[in-house]
Amino acid sequence: MVTAVADVLPGIRRVTIEAAGVGHVHCYLLRGDRGWTLVDTGLGAPGAGAAWREVVGGLDAPLERVVITHMHIDHIGAAADVAPLSAGPVLEGRIDRAQYDAAYGDGRWPGLLREHLLAHGLPERDAEGAERAWRALAGLVRTAPTEPLEPGDRVDAWEVLLLPGHADGHIGLLRDGVLVGGDVLLPDITPTIGVWPGCEPDPLGLYLDTLARIEALAPRVVLPGHGEPVADPPARARATAAHHRDRLDAAAAALGPEPRTAYEVSLAIWAADLDAGQRSFAVAEALAHLERLVREGRAEAVAPHGLRAFSAPAAPR
Repeated sequence: MVTAVADVLPGIRRVTIEAAGVGHVHCYLLRGDRGWTLVDTGLGAPGAGAAWREVVGGLDAPLERVVITHMHIDHIGAAADVAPLSAGPVLEGRIDRAQYDAAYGDGRWPGLLREHLLAHGLPERDAEGAERAWRALAGLVRTAPTEPLEPGDRVDAWEVLLLPGHADGHIGLLRDGVLVGGDVLLPDITPTIGVWPGCEPDPLGLYLDTLARIEALAPRVVLPGHGEPVADPPARARATAAHHRDRLDAAAAALGPEPRTAYEVSLAIWAADLDAGQRSFAVAEALAHLERLVREGRAEAVAPHGLRAFSAPAAPR
């Protein structure tokens, strides 16, 4: 469960946790004047509670609160395991909390995802497989009541930043040039930017704005949810934006005069042999890039046979 605990900066301890599908996730303990703040909780896998009791039991002061960067399973899954160990609340961005409720509150979200994927061209068999995969993942989330955070709030002298894109309500904590960033900026890979049921229709536009903001803020280091600390955040933000610009070009190149669905475009960009769960990510990400192309005037959205599809823009007459 917990694979490593290490001090990465003065007063900042990194807890690395196994996470199926992505290998690991980093959570961070931030030392304050009177106690510790935990950022993210990892998956709610069997044994999570015991693992966190051991970690918290080894601290030199109380755990005062828990902060969630975003509602994805590998970051919030063990919230119910950690909450009883904290003297204070579990805190989460207001936008994120609403989507957390929608995704995990009543069990309907995997079915909504299936319908979403079907509407964007995924074959029935794959859509059913994606629904099964997401229902299994939802079993790794144990929810806990949370209190809302707003941009500009302070958490023990750390400033709350809204950094949308990877998740609509993704937040980070900034203090003295250190950004505890969740998945907003990763050192070796790029976070998934996808269109999901009930979420922002243009997440890539939001994410490109977030990357520009990080470049302007120029923190000296980003502590990410996956991988090693990002030592030059402005450069990594520029490289990540360039990656998405290249992928926008690839999506545009996959379009022609005949409408193509996000599923069909995903086959032109990613490998054809993805499993159903992986294909759901590919479709969602292809859709994010296609929606951005529409807003940039580089694609047109159409609806043949009830499906949402896209074509190259018609040549001006």
